[in-house]
Amino acid sequence: MSVNKSYTERSKLHSNPTAKAFLELMDRKKSNLSLAADLTSKAELLALADKVGPHICLLKTHIDVVNDFDQDLVDQLTALAKKHDFMIFEDRKFADIGNTVKLQYSSGVYKIASWSDITNAHTVPGEGIIQGLREVGLPLNRCLLLLAEMSSAGTLAKGDYTTTTVELARKYKDFVVGFIAMKRYEEKEGDDFIYMTPGVGLDETSDGLGQQWKHPREVVFDLGCDVIIVGRGIYGKGKDPAEQAKRYQEAGWNAYQERISK
Repeated sequence: MSVNKSYTERSKLHSNPTAKAFLELMDRKKSNLSLAADLTSKAELLALADKVGPHICLLKTHIDVVNDFDQDLVDQLTALAKKHDFMIFEDRKFADIGNTVKLQYSSGVYKIASWSDITNAHTVPGEGIIQGLREVGLPLNRCLLLLAEMSSAGTLAKGDYTTTTVELARKYKDFVVGFIAMKRYEEKEGDDFIYMTPGVGLDETSDGLGQQWKHPREVVFDLGCDVIIVGRGIYGKGKDPAEQAKRYQEAGWNAYQERISK
């Protein structure tokens, strides 16, 4: 089972070059922490990425909420990714027909495919959404996560929706490398998907607005997921982002070490 293997061992099973490099990066850096950087200011986003960069494997952005977005932001973010050895994940959650998402991914103001190593999509429109994104992303060595579940209360991403999403991922393994999910799913022969989990917290369990948080050990050790996604727990009001990122890095990594040694 892939859940008991190291990230580096698992990297050898992936054909997608970004997935391979990402798994190797996590082992090299001893981090399975992704920062969810939901900030509306270019300067704040860059400052936060620089502060926590030494502790994360992945910077998750919502680039369309940045009020003063420009190409210089992209250039500086990619420079920071190189400086601190992390990848960038634009949490775009594409959800339209294939032709539309091709344009949204490649064109417009953001040109996401030109700089984001990883992006994600809902499967509500059917497999055409994967085909459209794949046409743009695969030649650029990008990769895709599918939203199999979400961490918010009352989510409809469950049951048959989740089952179908996993089957679609198996059909497009050269581009779909994993899931946004709350637990690891039963594996079939040849499966080795990367599981990234939002809603992770060391100190709180809920924000009162429907978001629910789980402890890093529960996510990585008990539920078998690979990457913990943390936002306000790191840079919320009154917090030292570098200090908190180190806490989460250590908690996530310790849980992973415990998992692969059992």
